[in-house]
Amino acid sequence: MKKIYFLLLATILIASCKPKSGQSDKTDGKPVITVTLEPLRYFTEAIAGDRFTVVSMVPKGTSPETYDPTPQQLVDLARSKAYFRIGYIGFEQTWTDKLTDNAPHLQFFDMSQGVDLIYDNTHSHRHAEDGKEHHHATGVEPHIWNSATNAQIIAGNILSALCSIDKSNESAYLERYNALCRQIEHTDSLIRQTLTAPGADHAFMIYHPALSYFARDYGLHQIPIEAGGKEPSPAHLKALIDTCKSEKVHVIFVQPEFDRRNAEIIAKQTGTRIVDINPLSYDWEAEMLNTAKALNLMKN
Repeated sequence: MKKIYFLLLATILIASCKPKSGQSDKTDGKPVITVTLEPLRYFTEAIAGDRFTVVSMVPKGTSPETYDPTPQQLVDLARSKAYFRIGYIGFEQTWTDKLTDNAPHLQFFDMSQGVDLIYDNTHSHRHAEDGKEHHHATGVEPHIWNSATNAQIIAGNILSALCSIDKSNESAYLERYNALCRQIEHTDSLIRQTLTAPGADHAFMIYHPALSYFARDYGLHQIPIEAGGKEPSPAHLKALIDTCKSEKVHVIFVQPEFDRRNAEIIAKQTGTRIVDINPLSYDWEAEMLNTAKALNLMKN
């Protein structure tokens, strides 16, 4: 009986040591690159191949605005070769200085360099899980990865960073970078086909405006439910309902980390569809294509 108990306990302990989703097993002996978000892990792994283990600081299913790293993550970060930041997301604004102090030797690379940024001085929002309001520093719309145009720039920044820290494998990184760019171009082509086909919408509503760059890329009108980053007042909610009708909106996008009650009120009053999206998904390509497909009723 004792032997069975010991084996059961050992099994539980081994299982508890397995890495969480979004993280890789660091016992493989490869150098580690830490990134902020899952989409950035997707791009980095595509170019780095098997030469690095890539770890997301903000785990899958967690808000990058409110997340606090665990003590173990801080320990692991100190062992990383480099840190790739997305640029202006809330987690980075709060934690970059602390992360730098914790690991002064660590090289930080900004993946937003070269991106034509969208500025919005009212860009703040309230999260459902804590009810707190969070402001993005410098008024930059931070969701730069939700854009095929920006994805190419991010890929170029990743290539430059990888070649900087591991120049001996530059040719391999360049080859994988070119393959990724071709894939991004293919994704962009499919999105444009979907959004220019008969029945495609040219406006959409979304709780938190995470698709600003997506909308800019494809000439769409993004209508955020948030009013200056806050829950809409009754008057603003009525105005949103009127706008939804006048703009012929058929889709309201809702992200998993936000409250959907106001979206449901608008949908009920206007007959629009609520579509769940996850701009923080690792599978960048599938998420971009699914977003485009949701905007074309003829494709559904």
